[in-house]
Amino acid sequence: MRITARGLSPVFLVTNAIVWVSAAIIMGILSYWISQEEQPDSIIYMEVVSVLTVAFALAALFLGTYPSYLQLFNLIFSYLWIVVVALATSLFTNAESEQAHAVQAFSFVAFFALLFNVLYSWYPDFGREQ
Repeated sequence: MRITARGLSPVFLVTNAIVWVSAAIIMGILSYWISQEEQPDSIIYMEVVSVLTVAFALAALFLGTYPSYLQLFNLIFSYLWIVVVALATSLFTNAESEQAHAVQAFSFVAFFALLFNVLYSWYPDFGREQ
C-alpha cells in the first residue's frame, strides 16, 4: 500500500470516498423504510452495516498513516458488504421500487470498491514503473 508523505494515496482516498457515499445513500434509504414500517431482519442487517461503514470509513481516512489498520478495515467490511450484496440481490431483484434498485446498485458499488482496496493493498507495487 502506498502512503504518501501526507497520508493515503489518491487511489485509496477516492475509493474510500466512493464507499462512504454508497453507504450513506443506502443508510438513508433503509432508514426511511425502517421509519415507515417494521422491516425484516435482513433490512436491519443492511442498515447496521451501512451505518458502521459510514462511521468507520471516516475514521479510516485518518488512519491512513497506519496501513495495517486500513487493510483490516477493508478486509472486514468487504466480507460484510458481500453479505449485503447477497441479501439485496435476493430481496430486490424483482422489486418494482427504484429505491430498492438503488440499494442493490450501491451495495454492489460499495463492495467492489472495498474489494479493490483489499487487492490494491495486497499488491503494493501495482501500477509502479520499474
